Amino acid sequence: MGADEATAGEDGEGFVFSEKPLEIVGGDGVHLHDADGTAYLDAGAAYACAPIGHCHPAVVEAVQTQAEELLYVQASYPTPTRTETYARLGALAPGDCSKVWLCNSGTEAVEAALKFARSATGRTKVIAAKGAFHGRTMGALSLTWKPKYRAGFDPIPRGVQFVPYGDEAALADAVDDDTAAVFLEPIQGEGGIHPASDDYLQTAREVTAERGAALVCDEIQTGLGRTGDLWACEHAGIVPDAVTTAKGVASGLPLGATLCADWLAEGAGDHGSTFSGNPLVCAAADATVDTIVEESLASHAADVGAYLRERLTTAAETHDLPIREVRGRGLMLGVQVRRGANRTLKQLALSERVLALPAGRTVVRLLPPLTIERHHADRIVDALVEVLS
Repeated sequence: MGADEATAGEDGEGFVFSEKPLEIVGGDGVHLHDADGTAYLDAGAAYACAPIGHCHPAVVEAVQTQAEELLYVQASYPTPTRTETYARLGALAPGDCSKVWLCNSGTEAVEAALKFARSATGRTKVIAAKGAFHGRTMGALSLTWKPKYRAGFDPIPRGVQFVPYGDEAALADAVDDDTAAVFLEPIQGEGGIHPASDDYLQTAREVTAERGAALVCDEIQTGLGRTGDLWACEHAGIVPDAVTTAKGVASGLPLGATLCADWLAEGAGDHGSTFSGNPLVCAAADATVDTIVEESLASHAADVGAYLRERLTTAAETHDLPIREVRGRGLMLGVQVRRGANRTLKQLALSERVLALPAGRTVVRLLPPLTIERHHADRIVDALVEVLS
């Protein structure tokens, strides 16, 4: 589930998520299946957690093999799968962000980056962007802009200054000698699928380097090929001091990672996690990352994503659809509609058997598996045309 799905339970039964009116019992490739055997095209990849599709044979085999050998041992003992995960992610990291900290989720990866930056710099001030979403634990929540996510949890940690996303001058003015880190999403996901310009990210890199602050790129949703490059920050030609990733890195099994430069890793101090680098989850990550690289899924996402975006734009004009804008990059696209997105999403699921996601009240978010082909893109477009007409 994503940020817009979480709710407090009302019946005292332990539920913490609002549930869809579909019971999903299986998945295969780009499809999910309900209890009646109906197949749904998963145009959201379960919030980007299934980048190579559901139940990919390589991941299933890796998990089954590992489950027969070792389910868990603490991170102080090396294991083959964990060692491979360190090596794979370190080798694929942008620039010199080759030191890898493993955890259980994206929010934990952000927490680690926040702690590392404050420890390494000896500073406390942090800059984040308006519209940002970085997680739900208290440190990550302090970096998350939307008040509704923070409501009821005060006092949250202080010391965070929010600046307008995309405003180079405001960012440059905010970063000073007291700044420990700047946290930015190359494309804001929960904020409505808003890509940062290359100039904005380059300015962020320049001002943080000049003032000794860490630049942290939150690539929990954009990373590992989704935008057409392995990392979205690479489109702007920058190398941050840290990258956070999670969601699809282990095909939906709980794994997050903070990839950071040496100087930032020195701030790790006594940070730790009981389940850091769980052998079973690392086996899934190794198979997932190998598949993304060996099948060139980043370039595939660029190709199919450009095709999908072009078809959506053309369809909106041809059929005079109530679409204000199609934006994004690769296979991370937002379709801004003139009516409520949730109504559109419900009709897509129930009448067209296509599962998509919201990104705010008026944006239909498309995050399909990186393995989709053009005929799947055609089906997504046809379904939107049918519903929005």
